[in-house]
Amino acid sequence: MSSGYSLGTVEVSSSPQERFADFLQSKGKRITQQRRILIDFVFKRHDHFDAEELILNLAQVPEGRKVSRPTVYRTLNELVDSGLLRRMNLRGRAIYEHDYGYPQHDHLHCTMCDKLIEFQSSELSDLLRAVAAEYDFRDTGHRLIISGICSACSATRHRRQTPLDLV
Repeated sequence: MSSGYSLGTVEVSSSPQERFADFLQSKGKRITQQRRILIDFVFKRHDHFDAEELILNLAQVPEGRKVSRPTVYRTLNELVDSGLLRRMNLRGRAIYEHDYGYPQHDHLHCTMCDKLIEFQSSELSDLLRAVAAEYDFRDTGHRLIISGICSACSATRHRRQTPLDLV
């Protein structure tokens, strides 16, 4: 992928943990040990995941085993409501990604292997702003997911069958 489409960074004033604690406090809820473990786990790396993948990955670390399945589902919804995570629906499955501290970006979705590729394009942003202006529309953001087939799946799909494929 060309470097012109790579994501940058966004400076934030508070950590995801602090922002989530503030959100919970505004709702009259408290940050429990299970929620703290979950948010630390989710924000250690940036990837796309669903609830079941998160539960399986949590079970592989000792402190993650303390987080119950209902807490995972409930907390994921709260993380979306707080603006820390973004939820996308792909083929009937809820996929989550970091939203807080990450710039506006779009996705390419391979419908064969479910790979998600993030990209950012100033040309696309300019076009969307122009369309909004044409319709006298004040845009506050967008979400674009382009579906198709990635190069790896495309190469596999169009590859000529060999005798080894019959084994």
